[in-house]
Amino acid sequence: MRQIKLFLLLGAIVCFTSCQENEDNKAERNMTYMTIEQPVAKKKADTLVEHDNKRIDNYFWMSLSDEQKNAESPDAQTQDVLDYLNSENAYTEKAMKHTDSLQNILYQEITSKIKEDEESLPYNFNGYTYYTRYEKGSDYALYCRKKIGSEEEEIYINAPELAKGKSYFGLGSSTFSVNNEILAYAVDTISRRQYTAHFKDVKNGTMLADKLDNTSGSYVWANDNKTLFYIAKDPQTLRNNKIYKHVLGTLQSEDELVFEETDETFNCFIGKSKSRDYMFIYSSQTVSTEVRFLDANTPNADWQIIQPRERDLKYSVDHYGDHFYIRTNADGAENYKLVKTPIDNTSMDNWEDVIAHRDDAFFQGFELFKNHLVISERKDGLRTLRVKKWDGSDDHYIEFNDPAYAAYMSANLDFDTELFRYYYTSLTTPGTTYDYNMSTKEQKQLKQVEVVGDFDPGNYESKRFFVSARDGAQVPVSLVHKRGLTLNENTPLLLYAYGSYGSSMDPTFNISRLSLLDRGFVYAIAHIRGGQEMGYNWYENGKLLNKKNTFTDFIDVGKYLVAEKYTSKDHLYAYGGSAGGLLMGAIVNMEPQLWNGVVAAVPFVDVISTMWDETIPLTTFEFDEWGNPKNKEYYDYMLSYSPYDNVEAKEYPNLLVTTGYWDSQVQYWEPAKWVAKLRELKTDDNLLILDCDMESGHGGASGRFKRYKKTALNYAFLLDLEGITE
Repeated sequence: MRQIKLFLLLGAIVCFTSCQENEDNKAERNMTYMTIEQPVAKKKADTLVEHDNKRIDNYFWMSLSDEQKNAESPDAQTQDVLDYLNSENAYTEKAMKHTDSLQNILYQEITSKIKEDEESLPYNFNGYTYYTRYEKGSDYALYCRKKIGSEEEEIYINAPELAKGKSYFGLGSSTFSVNNEILAYAVDTISRRQYTAHFKDVKNGTMLADKLDNTSGSYVWANDNKTLFYIAKDPQTLRNNKIYKHVLGTLQSEDELVFEETDETFNCFIGKSKSRDYMFIYSSQTVSTEVRFLDANTPNADWQIIQPRERDLKYSVDHYGDHFYIRTNADGAENYKLVKTPIDNTSMDNWEDVIAHRDDAFFQGFELFKNHLVISERKDGLRTLRVKKWDGSDDHYIEFNDPAYAAYMSANLDFDTELFRYYYTSLTTPGTTYDYNMSTKEQKQLKQVEVVGDFDPGNYESKRFFVSARDGAQVPVSLVHKRGLTLNENTPLLLYAYGSYGSSMDPTFNISRLSLLDRGFVYAIAHIRGGQEMGYNWYENGKLLNKKNTFTDFIDVGKYLVAEKYTSKDHLYAYGGSAGGLLMGAIVNMEPQLWNGVVAAVPFVDVISTMWDETIPLTTFEFDEWGNPKNKEYYDYMLSYSPYDNVEAKEYPNLLVTTGYWDSQVQYWEPAKWVAKLRELKTDDNLLILDCDMESGHGGASGRFKRYKKTALNYAFLLDLEGITE
């Protein structure tokens, strides 16, 4: 067993307002240390030959065998793997033992800011007012409704009761039949996003015998109040590949298959129009969409295709009057546009522009009302909300003041209304919901997320600026810190990014983040390529054979922050999760000396082996995101950045790596293998720990408080490196 020196925090003098520690403090801290034996994973050399290239993988044994993949869950894993994961957890516990008090302080601090008896903002739908509420001490919500005009509360899902005795409890969607009498709701008790549908007769509070296993957790009722459509998953790859029709009172084995997606690069989904007149089946992949529709009043009729799939054609659909309204990238509209087409003639030849394509604005979505159309756009990297009257007499944007913010469409289920509900947040503003009168432009604040205690948004300041990447691209950066903090080389700064799938990381408020800001940290978001902050091209230039732009953008932002003395290499930290964990793995290979510490959460780091294996989740329908390694051009490119394949004998920063044993998106063996290889090859004495949650999957622990135990661990890791003990 190798030995590692883990420094205790003794006698450090910390300035809690600025979170700055001088070199004398560090020297004092480093005088005392303890020696802990690290886990050493056994090595078994597997030779992987692809395209005449030979890879030696000493830790391939940690992944599931073909026989194990056919089992129902990762319970089939070998004892050797379980022993290794448990040894890593034990090591992490010992290595971070000296921060137990800090972790407890952080956990109590974060959870104390969350209102325990919180209640959501109610919304009206189909004759009822819906809301959720938490009771003090409860990790799970009560799902409630009242008849409009009545004060009598009906608890239709008692999640605290359902979660009793379960180490993990997750709710998928819940939806009522049109007559409001039958509730369908989804439950996952494993954390692999394989949901079981349950049915409840809310008139008398009894559960029906109907039960649907292995579903996606999303359901759509037909208007006959007895027919429900649902998605079934491939039991091995977990791909959403089949749509079934279930009739109440029948067995799942009798359900009719109405659609099967046989192309393994596609997923399928279901939905219903805002008008509730039509149901939709979406078959979708990264670069193509095909939508089928059915009159919700005729569930036994045949589904019709709106527009047959074509490569590089994407679209989504809603209904208004005699037309379908379609957001699409057709005709070269890379930033998307809005078209309409008659319901009885839906092919692309009949699509008529409603909102034209713009080069300077990315069209993200729309909301239909009787007199207005609301459009969500992204301009210069920021979300905007545009209100347009159908008769053309008015077209305006809702105004926002923060330099970095996010504004989202909220629950807008009423069609015949002048009120548009939206949700606003910024790095300094807790989530706030408004009703906006589209005609008078007046608005009313309905609710703001309460931060318990003496929180004052004026105590924090945010800014937004652009950083020139090495190829000239202008990368937006959003940043927040405590007001009055002096930024210099001693300022600790945590830089976050994601950069994949076209997912944009908006500058939103986060209660737990206050614990870092109040201890003198700066928090920054790099809106790097791979997202869509700057339009669809921003995404295109951060995927496939352009993927390295994602990594170099992040590195260039980090270097800028150091050069401009926001921080220094000794105080710069990075965080990313899932595909953002791939980013973390890449940047520590490419620029290991730029970061003092890195947190890689559920990281996708074994790119070649994962994308080569079409039997595991998320592989086949992500070929257009990462590439198919069976094509040598993509293989060579992916191999050049795959974090696991590029670990070298050199110094790495301090690393905290997290994973979940039940993770269905990034299998736990990816981070486990990565940590084992890093331990084998790295030449430094910096901290490297793996935290494997044996009870959860990709999204972490269930319950609104339990998850903050992991947040406290992440923060303690960062604060410990800064010499901050409380």
